[in-house]
Amino acid sequence: MASRLEINFVRLLSRCEAIASEKRGEAEWRLEKYVGALEEMLVALRKSPSKPTPEVLTEYTRKVDFLKGLLEAEKLTSPSDKALANQFLAPGRTPTIANERMPATKTVHMQTKARCTGEMRDELLGTASSGKETDLRNRRGLPLDERQSAAELDAILQHHHNLQEKLAEDMLNLARNLKNNTLAAQNIIKQDNQTLSQSMRQADLNFEKLKTESERLEQHTKKSVNWLLWLMLILVSFTFISMILFIRIFPRLR
Repeated sequence: MASRLEINFVRLLSRCEAIASEKRGEAEWRLEKYVGALEEMLVALRKSPSKPTPEVLTEYTRKVDFLKGLLEAEKLTSPSDKALANQFLAPGRTPTIANERMPATKTVHMQTKARCTGEMRDELLGTASSGKETDLRNRRGLPLDERQSAAELDAILQHHHNLQEKLAEDMLNLARNLKNNTLAAQNIIKQDNQTLSQSMRQADLNFEKLKTESERLEQHTKKSVNWLLWLMLILVSFTFISMILFIRIFPRLR
């Protein structure tokens, strides 16, 4: 069950995501203050005895870092710098609240990317951004060459956007394949360790058996030597007695 601190953190995070998705003016100060409060609550949440799982904490950190990066990107003056900074932002992967179909930070990221693209287009065309209808009306009033240039610029921007999406998808697939290969290698190493442990146990068992058989063989060898020694003593004694009897019975001729 989530602690009171985590519940308050999730509520404030959801509020920050809602504010970030709205169009804000330069005098808007709440989001920056709220993000600062989120950082403090996140530090306290890490130190809390009833802290969430490491995966949840990582997701919370990812969302807070995204909001911080979003604020820093908005402080830039050049639309191209904003677009570049926006490319490095990493939105959250899971919804903050249950009724979200898509993570709010991902929606904010897409909106910010579209806004930066529009500002770059307006800067290159030398026009001010005043909404979609005004932009279309201005384009209708432009000469044919300028309209073609605007269309070409839109195509270039869309091409770059598609390339970035493809690159992100390729990186995601690469990370997924790397994870699968790591898990497979981990399983193989685990199986090898189990096989090695079984081999070591079997070797220890064989060593104990060999030691027992060696002791039995040594005892058997000692018994055989004793019997052989006694047999040789008896044989020598019999020979000696036989020679004495032979000499007594058949004396030497003179």
